[in-house]
Amino acid sequence: MCLAVPGKVVEIDDAGGLLMAEIAYGPVRNRVCLEYVPEAVIGDFVMVHAGFAISIIDPEEAKKSLAAWRHYVEVASRAGVDVGDKDALMRSLEEDDG
Repeated sequence: MCLAVPGKVVEIDDAGGLLMAEIAYGPVRNRVCLEYVPEAVIGDFVMVHAGFAISIIDPEEAKKSLAAWRHYVEVASRAGVDVGDKDALMRSLEEDDG
């Protein structure tokens, strides 16, 4: 099973021959490889797994996925599951409409 999180492409560059991007997850930023989705452009939402963007998704699907992740964190936290820094995690799951 694979879990992926949606993020928004905010910058694209070449790093030694690899297509890379800065991805925004709300206020959190991360660099990921775009080699599996070279057609991605700034503003696209991509699903990220293990440091790789694995697919491009439309903004509505990104919104639904982020809502599902937020719901999971809330339910897991209430059930006593250690979700780490819940506030930081929830900020990373904010929608990025910008």
